[in-house]
Amino acid sequence: MPYDSRKELPDSVKDNLPEQAQDIYRAAFNSAWQQYADPEDRRGDESREETAHQVAWSAVKRRYEKDEESGRWKKKADGS
Repeated sequence: MPYDSRKELPDSVKDNLPEQAQDIYRAAFNSAWQQYADPEDRRGDESREETAHQVAWSAVKRRYEKDEESGRWKKKADGS
């Protein structure tokens, strides 16, 4: 179930991530959805959807971090 737009993302993503981070999430999820279609390409018994969500969060965490004080996601200071 790839996402066609930000509006379709889970509330946990829409309600917490800035728009640019949502775009990263959506692109990574959609890519992983295609890449891990075959169960043999996934770890353990994880579903295709679980794997795609894990990949998407990992992609977001490369560029964004959760501020400990405010709890909001922000771009990492080092710009990576």
